[in-house]
Amino acid sequence: MAEDNNTPQAGAAAADEKPQLKFSLQRIYVKDISFEAPNSPSVFKQAFKPKVNLDLNTTSTKIADDQYEVVVKVTAQVNDNETGTTSFLAEVQQAGLFRIAGIEGAQLDQTLGAFCPNLLFPYARECVDNLVNRGGFPPLMLAPVNFEAMYAQRKQREAKQAEESTH
Repeated sequence: MAEDNNTPQAGAAAADEKPQLKFSLQRIYVKDISFEAPNSPSVFKQAFKPKVNLDLNTTSTKIADDQYEVVVKVTAQVNDNETGTTSFLAEVQQAGLFRIAGIEGAQLDQTLGAFCPNLLFPYARECVDNLVNRGGFPPLMLAPVNFEAMYAQRKQREAKQAEESTH
């Protein structure tokens, strides 16, 4: 029986040596929101033939030792495909507050640059769709985004730029 009592203590001591991985989403919120329909109401008099320009950006900021804010910025500018006039411009900065511990270096960078934005993007999509609908336009359902691929492309660009700057 003495061996049984020591085993959990030895396991606990080993666990204390390794940093515990902790990840939790503390809060999701809209940091900034904007909608403009500069050519209304005349834009409603013509047939709606949209050309969508979409811009995505992510940022992260360390708030405390194990707390990070991640922001997904979505800008959708819709112009008339024939005249080029702006139908509307919708901009949403969807943010999340994350508690992350035991993850460091490249793994933390990937978590903040890809995993967290993947969690936030559905909320940003819904917010953009709601804004566009309230502006009197047909729904704008944004396609899902692969933030893992975007992160990998950004890292490749950074590596290429670093390589070019050393030559």
